[in-house]
Amino acid sequence: MSAPNQREEHPVQQGFAGGTTFAAAILLFVAGLLGLFQGISAVAKDDLIVVGPQYTYAFDLTTWGWIHIIVGILGMIIAVGLLVGQTWARAAAIVIAALSIIVNFLWLPYYPWWSILIIAVDLVIIWAVATWKTD
Repeated sequence: MSAPNQREEHPVQQGFAGGTTFAAAILLFVAGLLGLFQGISAVAKDDLIVVGPQYTYAFDLTTWGWIHIIVGILGMIIAVGLLVGQTWARAAAIVIAALSIIVNFLWLPYYPWWSILIIAVDLVIIWAVATWKTD
């Protein structure tokens, strides 16, 4: 019998969070891969990326490219660790998703709708990994 102050986990919530964690690992891998491609595009000075004239967090486009490449590669590595059930990957997934939220917030002037979408995906990843309780 559990103590009155302890919150009991509902099996449906845990099943949903467990399934969502698997999906979050896939989403994290795909978002990392897309971030890698986005970074390569920025480093190659592709005409696809439009730089606005005034921006508070102004970095060189090549710098942004390398930031996206590094975060993308780390996200893919962590996603593989999450898929195979590594304990370190759960905490690392939350950290890299939070870092991705910050990076995409700063990337808003370049790709606003894409950044908002990735921020939403990162929030789902954080929720899924944080609420899934392994026994």
